[in-house]
Amino acid sequence: METLIEQRKEARSNLSWPVSVWIPEANRFFNGRSANISKKGVFITVPMTIPVRLGHVVEINFPRTVTLAKEKGQFARIKTGKVVRVDRKNMLKSAEIGVAVSFN
Repeated sequence: METLIEQRKEARSNLSWPVSVWIPEANRFFNGRSANISKKGVFITVPMTIPVRLGHVVEINFPRTVTLAKEKGQFARIKTGKVVRVDRKNMLKSAEIGVAVSFN
């Protein structure tokens, strides 16, 4: 049995939102979905075929609704961060992996 020690410093909010992830090593975007988010990071689910590894620096594109885009002046919020965890435990069940990203 594994004991996990909580390392988060910010409260997380559950948020299921479509995202796209830019992986520079692959030179392309991959579609995924956020699961939860805080000021310091996000946990997303992506297809198991995404070539992401611990330590990769990625860009996450959070698209905005038309109304919010008009208010904010742009159609997406883009955050850059470092992959701090890759969770493959549900890979065979859902064909997805979980990726924790710490924002820069």
